Amino acid sequence: MKLYNTLSNDAQEFAPADGKTVKMYVCGVTPYSSTHVGHALSYVAFDTLRRYLEFLGFEVRHVQNFTDVDDKIIKRAQEEGISPDELAERYIDDFFRTMDALNIQRAHVYPRATQEVEPIIATIQTLVENGSAYAAEGDVYFRVTKKADYGKLSHRTLDGMQAGSRIDIDENKEHPMDFALWKGARPGEPSWDSPWGPGRPGWHIECTAMAMTYLGETLDIHGGGQDLIFPHHENEIAQSEAATGAVPFSRYWVHNGLLQLGEDKMSKSLGNLVSVEEALTKYTPDSIRMYFLSSHYRSPLSYTDEGCEAMERSVDRLRHVLRPIPESWRQPVDPTPFQDRFMAAMDDDLNTPRALAALFDLSREMNRQRDDGRSITKAQECLRHLGSILGLTFEVKESTMSIGSESYNAVVQDVRAKLTETGLAELTELTDLMIESESETVSGPDIDRLVALRANCREQKQYALSDEIRAWLESQSISVEDSAGGSIWEYRPSS
Repeated sequence: MKLYNTLSNDAQEFAPADGKTVKMYVCGVTPYSSTHVGHALSYVAFDTLRRYLEFLGFEVRHVQNFTDVDDKIIKRAQEEGISPDELAERYIDDFFRTMDALNIQRAHVYPRATQEVEPIIATIQTLVENGSAYAAEGDVYFRVTKKADYGKLSHRTLDGMQAGSRIDIDENKEHPMDFALWKGARPGEPSWDSPWGPGRPGWHIECTAMAMTYLGETLDIHGGGQDLIFPHHENEIAQSEAATGAVPFSRYWVHNGLLQLGEDKMSKSLGNLVSVEEALTKYTPDSIRMYFLSSHYRSPLSYTDEGCEAMERSVDRLRHVLRPIPESWRQPVDPTPFQDRFMAAMDDDLNTPRALAALFDLSREMNRQRDDGRSITKAQECLRHLGSILGLTFEVKESTMSIGSESYNAVVQDVRAKLTETGLAELTELTDLMIESESETVSGPDIDRLVALRANCREQKQYALSDEIRAWLESQSISVEDSAGGSIWEYRPSS
């Protein structure tokens, strides 16, 4: 498998240092507002990477932090009249709830900056002692001039960074690009005791300390959005390698492209956010994941309702071919060529657009062969398995099925009575299949049973009953497709 490494600026063959366990650290959120779809794009990308690495047989040790002490958290908490801890806890809960809904696997460890102050202070002390950092008026800064290769991740020179940045003059700094490791306490803000006086950690040092605490001095993969390359990840490399002497801090640096709304990057500061919770009221988790995966993870993507709606229809095509159908004894469809294409795409720097194309080509072949009466069971199993590597569940969003159970139960009762009247034992036994819905609206399995019953009626030449069932299904916006391989249905409401 090849993976693009931002540090080397090219795609490289990937293998963990020990050949077995992948140590992966992904930068987490600052929990001061609702989780938005820009976050989701990033975590879908890294969830997919993890799933594929595990599919290849690697054991992944996944760590993702929460930056739960930050200027934005403090400001928002003050505005709401609550503690920073209370605010952070609210939005951490929101993060877990929405990521779970998107079928994003949880990291093995979620360290929080406020709970890791001791190792953070220890790391800063090491940097001060070896001359890589210095204290000034209660703050502690990292000496960027002490690291000869500072800028190697963003591929910039120190002079170029300084010329291209708007830097506030700080008389406490030896160099304008020096960055804070420890911030002296301010009135009304959370603080902890330290050798330099009360204060709180700087943003960059938090991730260094947490990554090394849970994964060691050298990582296999460090990930995040492209907006973190500079200064966050650049500073992480500098302070981490200066503290331990272990080079590289991370063997692979993987960065996802950013989500846009219109022409602008989606961000809290611009106020152009779409929360994951809002998106999930409109679209299924599968369609949102597929929308993100339809673009290469390193490319920018514009979020649109039209795009999500198109993906909803695309997911429906896959769900359609996965519906249970009667087994055929004819030669089964061989999915191997499509699986090979899928894996070749994933091996090529996680090329999910090409991987998805292989799945859709497989589904088209399954439709063709099913119509000829060939078995597609093996192909269905393959499609489900490959889809699961992309985090797709193919589950139907039941809330989209706006069909009342009263009407459903009425047609069930009518057909049951007419089957009993035939006096034929074979048909009378079919009444055992008739199960009335006990909920307010019908679900997918309810429709599956009715479609199966219709197929049985056709086999017994009870065409009037078969037509009655089909007419009811069509009245509820359900189309039925009959083929040599069986009957499958699809819900397509007009609005």
